[in-house]
Amino acid sequence: MNQRPRYELLDGLRGVAAFIVLWYHIFEAFATSPTDQMFNHGYLAVDFFFILSGFVIGYAYDGRWQQGMTTGRFFLRRLIRLQPMVIIGVLLGAASFLIAGSVRWDGTHVALSMVMLATLINLFMLPVVPGWDCEVRGNGEMFPLNGPNWSLFFEYIGCIIYATIIRRLTTRNLAIVTAVAGAALACYAITGMSGAFHMGVGWTMADYNLPGGFLRLIFSFSAGLLMSRVFRPVKIRGAFWICTIALFILLPMPYAGAAGGSWTNGLYDALCILVAFPALVYIGACGKTTDRLSGRICEFLGDISYPVYVIHYPSMYLFYAWVWNNGYTFSQVWHVALMIIFGNILLAWIILKVYDQPVRKYLSRRFL
Repeated sequence: MNQRPRYELLDGLRGVAAFIVLWYHIFEAFATSPTDQMFNHGYLAVDFFFILSGFVIGYAYDGRWQQGMTTGRFFLRRLIRLQPMVIIGVLLGAASFLIAGSVRWDGTHVALSMVMLATLINLFMLPVVPGWDCEVRGNGEMFPLNGPNWSLFFEYIGCIIYATIIRRLTTRNLAIVTAVAGAALACYAITGMSGAFHMGVGWTMADYNLPGGFLRLIFSFSAGLLMSRVFRPVKIRGAFWICTIALFILLPMPYAGAAGGSWTNGLYDALCILVAFPALVYIGACGKTTDRLSGRICEFLGDISYPVYVIHYPSMYLFYAWVWNNGYTFSQVWHVALMIIFGNILLAWIILKVYDQPVRKYLSRRFL
């Protein structure tokens, strides 16, 4: 089966968004609430990722079901693509937890048996309920050894829903699902169901986080799939730079409204997810690299985007503990922050070349 051409600019934009996530998580160390985070809307990168995933999966697989693609084979392909890096991320998370002394955020010591159980559960992408002993960090994370795995948990659910239900929908019915999910997401954001009128939800099972995470997935994934079906490109010059600049404006934007929480921030989040991000994916899909250098840049950004996202957070746990225990401000540790950023990019590239690509190549040759 001939491989279809890739959307190189979308690969590059995925890397740009992953880079912004790194800075968002750096500044979490200095935030006291969702409203005073300096890189405030970095959590919306997840919604951008979900739209990209829906678009790329729809483009890559929608036509294959009539050519013999089976549900089991689709699941296996996605598992080979995603799970090797998940394993590395969890092991790094377990190592960072042990290095930090195996203690929860409140200082309570955690038994080694619970760390091992949390590692096993995280490796199988099973979420942890707040209050369980294996919820080792004590802050309610579904995946306490590598927090960002919550979005991969939803990514897997999106793949299951796509293969079993959504791919069978007509374009009209898919549009209806997307519209209903979008309306529900807007209501969730504007009415403040997250507790602070923002869509940085889905990482915990506490309160209304889980429904919010499902709304983020269902709208964004469906919107991406719908776009892949109706996509009609037009020529757009400078598409990559237009989208990159837009992401660097939208995602670091300060909290919109009063510090105590404001519906205007919920409206901002909803507009980004429902309008801005689909538009950026469309623009990115319309653009093309114009020379070898730009092609290599987009290829590099696309290659490291997933590894960077999966492996960076264990170092953030150590960074947070160091900053909080010593009461540092960003101006005192900015050089360390830069080292962490570039160190994670380098580590992601090494893991990609030494581990991830060889393992995926072997597994694909063995099982596909």
